[in-house]
Amino acid sequence: MQLEPPQPESPAAAPTGTQTLLRGLGVIQAVASGARDLKEIARLIGTTRSTTHRLASCLVEERYLRVLPQVGYLLGPKLIELGFQAREEVPLAMLARPYLDHLSELTGDTVHLAVRDGDEVLYLHKNPGRNGPEMRSRVGHRMPLARTGIGKALLLDSSEAEWQRLYQVSLPAGGRNPLWPSHEEQSWEQVRERMLEYVQGGYAFDLEDNEPSIRCVAAPIRDASKQIIAGISIASTVPYMPLEKMAELVPLIKETAGRLSAELGGGRRL
Repeated sequence: MQLEPPQPESPAAAPTGTQTLLRGLGVIQAVASGARDLKEIARLIGTTRSTTHRLASCLVEERYLRVLPQVGYLLGPKLIELGFQAREEVPLAMLARPYLDHLSELTGDTVHLAVRDGDEVLYLHKNPGRNGPEMRSRVGHRMPLARTGIGKALLLDSSEAEWQRLYQVSLPAGGRNPLWPSHEEQSWEQVRERMLEYVQGGYAFDLEDNEPSIRCVAAPIRDASKQIIAGISIASTVPYMPLEKMAELVPLIKETAGRLSAELGGGRRL
């Protein structure tokens, strides 16, 4: 006789305490999605007005919700406190590690996590790649924001004036990069055009802008405030990172950055 697989328990069949908890969470989610009165909350979670009123009143008392005159129900200060606590309890590098490992497995390329530190990129994590020679980047290493792919990703929300300032700051002394003296620097107009394209696409490239033969694809990570707080990148040498591959990696890096942003309360911005 073939046994049927066990079916997940529906909320209606759950124990009373669990059902009440789920309904309470449903009230919070309804308010988070824009419901402002009991009628709309009840409609969204499928409860009677009296039950909804009891749940909402309890949540207001415990500061998970608040009620403002002429506005209605809003998320309460307790959720703000818990949100900050949740963010501080897990360091960004630790939270990002599974996502970075997954990118490494999929691509075989070097994967970075970095944040902005003044006018520079500060690397928090690096997964060395299997493809090509080892890159000189390392945890704790700094690079100019305007010259790296991950730095450009961190600047997608910045003003054009900030882009131009950082472009000027990053210009090599004497107009030549000592790592790559034959490299011809881009003009500000070229940099601006590329940055506007990256803003539209939600990603950024490093097309050998910082180091000879190094290319990378990067995307920003956002927190609950929707602000860019970090970036991730996939990098390799030119033989392993042709332009066609870079284009193919854009959806992957954006999807990964979106999932990591969701972990931080930033939602997915794909």
